[in-house]
Amino acid sequence: MQPSYSWAWVEAQVAQTTKVWNDGAGRPAPPAQRYSSKDQQNREKAYDEGIRAVEREVKRAPRAKRELLETQDRIVATFAGFSAAALDLECDAIELLTNDFLPVGTTLARWARRFDASLSMAEIVQACRNAWTACGLQPLLGERLRITPSILGYSLLYPYSDNYLDLAEVSTEAKLRFSERFRNRLQGEVPPAQNHREAALWTCVQLIEGQYPRARYPQVFDCLLAIHRAQEESIAQLKNCGRSGEPEIMRMSCAKGGTSVLADACLAHGRLSEEESRFSFEWGVLLQLGDDLQDVREDMRRGSLTLFTQAIAKGEPLDCLVNQLLNFSEQVGARMDRLPHGTEMFKQLLRMSWRSLIVRAVADAHEFFSAGFLGELEESSPFRFPFLRARRERSSGQQGLYAMLFDALVEAREDEDGELGLPDFRKDRSLEIYSELPPFG
Repeated sequence: MQPSYSWAWVEAQVAQTTKVWNDGAGRPAPPAQRYSSKDQQNREKAYDEGIRAVEREVKRAPRAKRELLETQDRIVATFAGFSAAALDLECDAIELLTNDFLPVGTTLARWARRFDASLSMAEIVQACRNAWTACGLQPLLGERLRITPSILGYSLLYPYSDNYLDLAEVSTEAKLRFSERFRNRLQGEVPPAQNHREAALWTCVQLIEGQYPRARYPQVFDCLLAIHRAQEESIAQLKNCGRSGEPEIMRMSCAKGGTSVLADACLAHGRLSEEESRFSFEWGVLLQLGDDLQDVREDMRRGSLTLFTQAIAKGEPLDCLVNQLLNFSEQVGARMDRLPHGTEMFKQLLRMSWRSLIVRAVADAHEFFSAGFLGELEESSPFRFPFLRARRERSSGQQGLYAMLFDALVEAREDEDGELGLPDFRKDRSLEIYSELPPFG
């Protein structure tokens, strides 16, 4: 039976997911593979050799189209070699990453640039992260892994909507006014766009409507309205000035994260069963909490309330929360195993990515953990924590180089990038968009 994603349904999922989360409290982290210091050093060497090989390719900066495409192939081959040596991935997993997941990112980047050339690299990468989640759901739902117009449209909602709603200089009232107009568009209305941001958003929704007509796929638009309401409640919560307690913070994290990936799943398949819906919701909560851990320093600077910033404010180390997160990840993986589609290799690759997100976030935010906890968790990481921090800092100082790498990878291949028929939101007069509209007001 296909559920209807009313807000009552969302609240029921929040309660169920919170129970799963609470069940992992006070328990040690689940067992994981251990790495000796020598093992880690060998993987670090392979990592650095792979990065240097990519840097050499990028610095050559070929101008001819044929040479650029050959550079793409060499970069992908380097990634495959690194994956085998540093991450112990088997050939079928490497093939999946290089032939399926990597093209998802490059295809979305090309589509995004065609849709709106003013989007920054950071905004496109942000959209790619969501597209990888949506496409990661496709094999679990019996679909072929590929970018679709609706996944593109939903993924681009983030740069145009979430980034605006995160701006500290925009008042809560202005955010709520914008949110109300956006809700009307998600409900099927097409109010005249007031600026380029709305014009782009309206067209992103149009992409989804083109693939999933509203009358035939009500779940798609139910879940879009559900995540929109979760976002509105999060905005309204700003008025509480940090007075929320842990249950309320968890409720908001569940609602936002769960409905986000629930929407990914609906856009990947159109219709979901109850079991598919619950797994997607829990995966979304896992990613939300993982992102909160990853962003803990930035959230503290902005005064954002998460489970992690609240614990730090109380003077508590984050050891127990991360153990709880690792246990929650195990429970999400167990629910994934109950889905009939997706190979064991694919599911194991997803588990590895979830754990990697958490472990790397701990390595980066090491000052918020006890020394004993860090030493124990580091033994389950393919790389030593100081190495991960050093490479992160190095990459932060090489943005120009990585911008060149980004450009090299998204260069279009005519044999892979056929006519997409994407609307140009600047020219679609049915949306009443005119050149005199102010930019992103």
